[in-house]
Amino acid sequence: MFRNQYDNDVGTWSPQGRIHQIEYAMEAVKQGSATIGLKSKTHVVLVALKRSTSELSSYQKKIYPIDDHIAVSIAGLTSDGRLLSKFMRTECLNSRYVFDMALPVSRLVTSIGDKMQVCTQVYGRRPYGVGMLVAGYDSQGPHLFQTCPSSNYYDCKAMAIGARSQSARTYLEKQLDQFSNCSLDELIHHGLVALRECLPSDAELTEKNVSIGVVGYQTKMEVYDDDKVKPYLDALDTRKGGRVYSSPDEAEQGGQMEQEAPPAADQGDQQGPQLMEDS
Repeated sequence: MFRNQYDNDVGTWSPQGRIHQIEYAMEAVKQGSATIGLKSKTHVVLVALKRSTSELSSYQKKIYPIDDHIAVSIAGLTSDGRLLSKFMRTECLNSRYVFDMALPVSRLVTSIGDKMQVCTQVYGRRPYGVGMLVAGYDSQGPHLFQTCPSSNYYDCKAMAIGARSQSARTYLEKQLDQFSNCSLDELIHHGLVALRECLPSDAELTEKNVSIGVVGYQTKMEVYDDDKVKPYLDALDTRKGGRVYSSPDEAEQGGQMEQEAPPAADQGDQQGPQLMEDS
């Protein structure tokens, strides 16, 4: 798809001061499956929705551990995300080898932004078609950064990227004031509720298509998949538009009340007396 004669190469400016190839790369991020990041005063949580090309294939990996204190979640071209993840791992290893210390998260994000910027300036290359959420914890506390194909990066309190992520961002904006004082389980619960809003109408969250990454104070980077995700999903209505609870404990109480509630009366029984009165 070509918009005009100014979008054939990343080195060509349009008269309006735009580089269309970068905009196309940012559209690729919007086509990827959704991923969400949010942080409290002590932890950062990444929650991602995995896709599979068919029922015969496995789900694609969405969260990549980088170091003991850093992980990234991607949306867009998976191959570009793997390449950038490898670069980030190399930077962390170099820091530990040369300085004998963990690389600060902000310095790593600056390095990845510089690497992505080269592709937006050099003729004959294309921008990286992937957006990333970088979660980490260092001496300055928890961090959550968003990177874009335009090589911009932002320090965030919470963020959602990928397909249908606007609904998740709306939920995160409404609940933003609660995140700073949340426990780890409550933070994961909020992330899953936001991720649920990104689902297609005929899908639901399962332990197969959800991945959770956790890092924080006295907590090394760990990724939860499959059976490790199930306890968090059990405390949640996994269907899109399901009931929203403020915490896992409230969700468990709500589920017990629904099980104890008596069955609803038949529709005909409810309408019968009314029809008799009208007659």
